[in-house]
Amino acid sequence: MGRRRQQGQAGADGGAAPLLDQAVRAVLTAPEDGLDLALDTGASLLAAVPAQWPAVSRALLGYANTAVGRCWSAGWRPADLARVVRRELKPVHLALAVDLIAAEGRRHPAAVLDRRWQEQLRELEAEVWWQGDEAYLAAFAHWHRLDRFALATTALELLRTWGRLPPIAPVGPAPGPGGRAGGAPRVEQRAQGPVPGEPRMLSRIRALLAKAESTEYPEEAEALTAKAQQLMAQHSIDEALLAAVGTDRNAPGALRIGVDNPYEGPKTMLLDAVAAANRCRVVWAKEFGFCTVVGFDGDLDGVELLYTSLLVQMTHAMQKAGSRQHLDGASRTKAFRQSFLVAYAARIRERLTAATERVTEDAAAGRHLREDGTEEHLVPDERLLPALAARTEAVDQEVGRMFPKLVSQRVRVSDGEGWVAGRAAADRAALHGRAGEIRR
Repeated sequence: MGRRRQQGQAGADGGAAPLLDQAVRAVLTAPEDGLDLALDTGASLLAAVPAQWPAVSRALLGYANTAVGRCWSAGWRPADLARVVRRELKPVHLALAVDLIAAEGRRHPAAVLDRRWQEQLRELEAEVWWQGDEAYLAAFAHWHRLDRFALATTALELLRTWGRLPPIAPVGPAPGPGGRAGGAPRVEQRAQGPVPGEPRMLSRIRALLAKAESTEYPEEAEALTAKAQQLMAQHSIDEALLAAVGTDRNAPGALRIGVDNPYEGPKTMLLDAVAAANRCRVVWAKEFGFCTVVGFDGDLDGVELLYTSLLVQMTHAMQKAGSRQHLDGASRTKAFRQSFLVAYAARIRERLTAATERVTEDAAAGRHLREDGTEEHLVPDERLLPALAARTEAVDQEVGRMFPKLVSQRVRVSDGEGWVAGRAAADRAALHGRAGEIRR
């Protein structure tokens, strides 16, 4: 009897993986009007037998190697997969998604993952918290108060969402064999500092802007803001000169930053303003809710830092401006806020561009900005302007390679009061990296 029971258990274990494959295939290929039936049928197959649930648990975590690994090969990254789930599904799907990413990650030592990949895993808190794969689904169901059928349905909905994602332009090497294939942009491994992987200049900028945030005096905040952008511009100039005189010819890299509704157009404009002032380019993938920022690695770090800060400030300023009504009492808040945010982004572009141009002119004349904010006079380097032009050209070429078909999009404004208020708020903005955190 015991031997027969063992054989039955082995059969159940061996049958769970084919059942999962069958259910996933049915859900992936189901038309929208037949999706509910496919989900119900597949979830019933997986959840019907309590004794088979541990085997289903092992099969699901094993399937993560296929489902998640396919996404990596198609150009997606951990933050991208989480963003898709956050936009299209529910919090319980996101929790399951993070666990499947963690399960797949067991195949890759941390040493083979680039800096930003590791940062994304840390931000998602993607860790294997369960004791054994056979106990995972039971523990997850207990924590989220789900029965077997509901959890099986959640898993199939998640796998359908990921399984239907198209290939996208990679922004760095994927883990696993051949991860650097396909001409993916190089992502530098930087020395460790106060923030893992962060260069010293960026740490100085972060500290400077945190001070700008904490002051109660707008004039001091604006001065610190301008100094922060000047330090970022000087950092970019220093790296351009080092590349011009050295043997290391770094290629541009890329990263993705999430840009979600509401007001995704003005948010993208703000990101583009920050990127342009720091010699980077932005490409907006509206359907997926993210922008790809292309530039040299040190510049990308600064863009992410400034945009994070400005997005939080812009949102706070918009909310502080309140709502608006027409004379007849009808709301015009949406038009006011749209105009406010577009004007804010436009004015920030002017401020950041002016700061960058000022530092570039000073550097060409031999005036160098130290990390502590003081200036020193050096012999003007005639290689500076050609080096900067070469980096700009390299970024443009990389954008053309990654995105051969681009179209421009206009953002309209229709509220004059919102425009004026937005520009005024942008003049008061302090560019800092501590006010909040954006989802990548």
